[in-house]
Amino acid sequence: MLSRFKTTAWFAWVAVYLLTACSKHRSASVEGITDVPATRPKPEQIWFEEVAAKAGIQFHYQSGHRPGQFYIPEIMGGGVGLLDYDNDGWMDVYCVQGGSLYPDAKLKPGNKLFRNLGGWRFEDITDKAGVAGHGEYGMGCACGDYNGDGWMDIYVTNLGRNTLYRNNGNGTFTDVTDQAGVGGNSWSTSAAFFDYDHDGNLDLVVANYIKWSPDREIECSSRGGKLDYCSPMDYKAPAMVRLYHNRGDGTFEDVTVAAGLDKVYGNGLGVAIGDLDHNGWLDVYVANDAMPNQLWLNQGNGTFKDEAMFRGCAVSALGVPEAGMGVVAVDLMQRGCLDLFITHLVGEANRLFLNTNDFFLDWVHPKGPGATSWSFTGFGVGFFDFDRDGLLDLYVANGRVKYGATDYDPKDPYAEPNQLLKGSGRGEFEEMPNAGLATPLIATSRGCAFGDLDNDGGIDIVVINRDGPAHVLRNITGSTERHWVMFRVQSRNGIDALNTVLKIQAGGSVQWRQVSPNEGYCSSNDPRVHFGLGAATRIDSLTINWAKGDEEIFGPFAANATYAVRRGTGRRHD
Repeated sequence: MLSRFKTTAWFAWVAVYLLTACSKHRSASVEGITDVPATRPKPEQIWFEEVAAKAGIQFHYQSGHRPGQFYIPEIMGGGVGLLDYDNDGWMDVYCVQGGSLYPDAKLKPGNKLFRNLGGWRFEDITDKAGVAGHGEYGMGCACGDYNGDGWMDIYVTNLGRNTLYRNNGNGTFTDVTDQAGVGGNSWSTSAAFFDYDHDGNLDLVVANYIKWSPDREIECSSRGGKLDYCSPMDYKAPAMVRLYHNRGDGTFEDVTVAAGLDKVYGNGLGVAIGDLDHNGWLDVYVANDAMPNQLWLNQGNGTFKDEAMFRGCAVSALGVPEAGMGVVAVDLMQRGCLDLFITHLVGEANRLFLNTNDFFLDWVHPKGPGATSWSFTGFGVGFFDFDRDGLLDLYVANGRVKYGATDYDPKDPYAEPNQLLKGSGRGEFEEMPNAGLATPLIATSRGCAFGDLDNDGGIDIVVINRDGPAHVLRNITGSTERHWVMFRVQSRNGIDALNTVLKIQAGGSVQWRQVSPNEGYCSSNDPRVHFGLGAATRIDSLTINWAKGDEEIFGPFAANATYAVRRGTGRRHD
């Protein structure tokens, strides 16, 4: 009976997909045909203000592009991380820089670390901290306390050798890449720390894009036969995901082959972590560009098995691989199941794979999270309750990878507007004018990170833009009628308990979240877990599902505050 239901449901969703996708694909098959909305937003629709310059976050991502030459890495970077590197209670900002792929280039701009001084004031402390890099061509970063000493570390993904910066606890970092054994020598994109074997140490998974070098570059063209960037499929050089096991002594072992991750290759761009099949072990989902996505299910014995095709989340319902960029594991329907949302190329639409009994449905809905994305190319992505009404909203950072039919910005042919969608529940959304700003920002956006930069209970956004300044979007939805709460969820030894699942009961409703800072596109979010509460002024209870199915109950908690919650200090779940 269950099998018959799943089969019927699958064909029903395929029918919906065909009816909606075919008509929309015809009208949005040429990139850039949709103009920037000219509607002037109402005051209540303005959720953010851009404050990068005023705040002192002056960062300009440089691709190194030269006219007439199109090296594909130039169109893919970069990322950003939010972390409290000095444990002062304020989220700091780490921006990953590109550079130049030409051997005669003299400029080596380097990564930047901005210390949060409070009051929307940031200080560039890169040189003191020692995290600028060594001239690598950077892509993204993942933040986590890999050695369990109570200080957040930074892993930077690059074209070539990656970099692990150990936080020394005194405002400085040390490059321990070689000592730790996590350098690699690929083109790495997104990465994530997670404890895949329940030993209490954070392991590391790294997505790799294609095997590339300047001498392997080829010529491709787009609009009107103009030279342009190629598709990754033109190179015929997919790469492996890398898995590093944390030995607990400051070093890692490359267990990619032993874990079985060498069985399937792809053009990996996004990584999301979670227990996607409810067996108590953390799984890895990789969004691949123009190749089937991978769902590496943790077998609980140190090995993984790719079951994306069998589980229904490798390709679209039509059986077509798509251009997966960013990805998040999110409980969109608030049922205690992690769904998967992937950003895509123009004409494909961003896609939601709905988790149904550990199998996935390609969920297409006229008001779904991907309904307004057909005309854009999405990269960075995050679901957060920006207006604190108790419902998840969606922000997507957009930017082309090829010339379009028209240009949004005459100075940047790859620039597009980003998108903000207000959640209305049940997986339905409404697009906000100008992505929640008074006037639109047009750029070639890539990675973006989400977090509360001023500790006021509103989620802010930092966006990295190719060959343009970073955008810092301050959340100004400060209504006193809508409340919030944040939790810093910690293991017994006081480090962030990544990928634990939280459930709160407040105001007669239930909400679910996962501690998942390392997701999206090449970026790392505020590790604190945020809930919007609407009119509710307290949390009746917080239930945390720790590793191995261990549950504890905490609370009640008053609203409008941030709490540290440590494993072993709550009430056992009967």
